[in-house]
Amino acid sequence: MEADAVRRRLHPEGVVSYVIDGRIDYTQTSNDTGFEHIYENISEIVAKGGTGVMLQGEITPFHTIAWFDGVFRSVKERFPAVWLHCLSANEVLAIAQQSGLAIRDTVARLRDAGLDSIPGDDAGIPEDAVQRQRKTDNWIEVHRAAHELGMQTTATMTFSAGQSFEHRVNHLESIRRLQEETQGFASFTPVSFIPNGAAKKGIEEATAVEYLKTLAISRMYLDNIVNVQSNLETQGLKVLQVGLRFGGNDVGSVLLAKAANAATEEQLRQVIRDAGFKPVQRDTLYRTMFLN
Repeated sequence: MEADAVRRRLHPEGVVSYVIDGRIDYTQTSNDTGFEHIYENISEIVAKGGTGVMLQGEITPFHTIAWFDGVFRSVKERFPAVWLHCLSANEVLAIAQQSGLAIRDTVARLRDAGLDSIPGDDAGIPEDAVQRQRKTDNWIEVHRAAHELGMQTTATMTFSAGQSFEHRVNHLESIRRLQEETQGFASFTPVSFIPNGAAKKGIEEATAVEYLKTLAISRMYLDNIVNVQSNLETQGLKVLQVGLRFGGNDVGSVLLAKAANAATEEQLRQVIRDAGFKPVQRDTLYRTMFLN
């Protein structure tokens, strides 16, 4: 009830938003194919009504900063209206290290080439204390650099039964403090970790109840971030709908959820309406609402 009250205070208009965008794995590109793989995928996303693209993958010696400079510039030439919400803090760090550049200089060059914003979906919480602090510090440094350069980013927290509640609150506190400094986060999304063989190590998948508790606490704790997402990609339609009364005012992307959790745009809109809200399509950073 308290999380819902925070949501109503920040979003009194009773709207729940969603975005149509797609993710492309750039790792599949090579010298032989050039950027054709990326162009083809973007064309498919645009044909489905997509307004944004997430280019993410694994940084290899082939994927230099010059390569990203080239791909971002060429994509903007071919698809000037497509928003590039790409890479991750870990990928930016790898590019900076590979290029021998400072993090701020790396982000500035990528921005100048056409990168519009940076997603925060690599914000997991390692169990090891030293590794956890280093990962958090590096993640925060990349997002702070982006914010200082005038770029907005999004924040996430990937959690599971493998971390303590203290670890999760510390992560939320790091995000809250940076938001107080920069006002650079457009949204926050708690994401429950789905184990892939990790159950053998004693790490179990978070229950729907645990997810909803985390969503509600995130909404209350991060009242300086306007948008909090109830996640379709990991939760599916039923839990996502309940999450709209646990503080969520957004349901994420129509195109990103796969397999069992996949949903059409109309299914998402119906779930939003059935929860008592008005569904509205948005752009990547929640600045434009499209009437449809």
